[in-house]
Amino acid sequence: MTVKQPVLVTGGAGYIGSHAVLALRDAGWPVAVIDNLVTGFRFAVPEGVPFYEGDIGDEALLARIFAEQGMGLAGGTGEARGAIMHFAGSVVVPESVENPLKYYRNNTATSRSLIEAAVTAGVPHFIFSSTAATYGIPESSPVTEDSPKSPINPYGMSKLMTETMLADVARAHPLNYCALRYFNVAGADPKGRTGQSTAGATHLIKVAVEAALGKRGHVGVFGTDFATPDGTGVRDYIHVSDLADAHVLALEALIEQPRRSLTMNCGYGRGFSVLEVLDAVDRITNQRIERRMEGRRAGDPDALISDNSRIKATLPWVPRYADLPTIVEHALAWERKLDDIRAR
Repeated sequence: MTVKQPVLVTGGAGYIGSHAVLALRDAGWPVAVIDNLVTGFRFAVPEGVPFYEGDIGDEALLARIFAEQGMGLAGGTGEARGAIMHFAGSVVVPESVENPLKYYRNNTATSRSLIEAAVTAGVPHFIFSSTAATYGIPESSPVTEDSPKSPINPYGMSKLMTETMLADVARAHPLNYCALRYFNVAGADPKGRTGQSTAGATHLIKVAVEAALGKRGHVGVFGTDFATPDGTGVRDYIHVSDLADAHVLALEALIEQPRRSLTMNCGYGRGFSVLEVLDAVDRITNQRIERRMEGRRAGDPDALISDNSRIKATLPWVPRYADLPTIVEHALAWERKLDDIRAR
């Protein structure tokens, strides 16, 4: 059985980070959160979890957190302990094109500071929130981890640069890492404890449930001439709670084999088109969302589906919510609950 070590979750008040905090707590791991609350929400951090409001580029703050949480070589035992789960950063692809320096600062430069702080303190394990955007427009689909990495936007490049830094640092220092490349993350905690809360989010399922509840007048369908069965783009949607579970299992793998680092896709290995997603929302809500057909966005591939054979072979990961209607239902339930939270 893996000995549970303290974990610091960066961006733990955000969408995916808050689900990781729940998964860690549910599994009995000691966990703390650092978040600057620029895009995160204080209510997303469970009561009783140590919370530090601040920036991951603040090395003095990180050193204090590591000491207070008993991470790294803190305590004088000579034993390196603890892990960082790194979710903090900027994630909107179009914004990265318009403001690339923001992404190279928030995603690459601050990640470098965080990695350096981990090395200085002796924190031995690092799990990184990466993305399928590192592949750019893949030559074929499903996409394996060994597919060419050719990001077409600063967001994808900023994440790939961080992966490269981690690989270099792991060769030079006693730190191992896991980079998890997400495909399209959706849904919400089945118990309604957290979910996607960002105003103006661009994720399709979030947008669709907002439209179904009257928060948006329509859903834009960007491109109807893709080389797919119905002409709309096909994506691999993964439930955020299944993704959070993968992080916990990856942490266990790093601790059990401290000289091994991992890079793995996170997806279900099957895709749904934009219209299939909207049809699923229609069926669940028993109403029709207005669709507005618009032009294709530059760089959108026809299909982006994961080959998830590596993660299934490496970790005992068995997704619990690999079902589009379930993902939609959980997203819808959270969207309704979010109205109550905002009204308080």
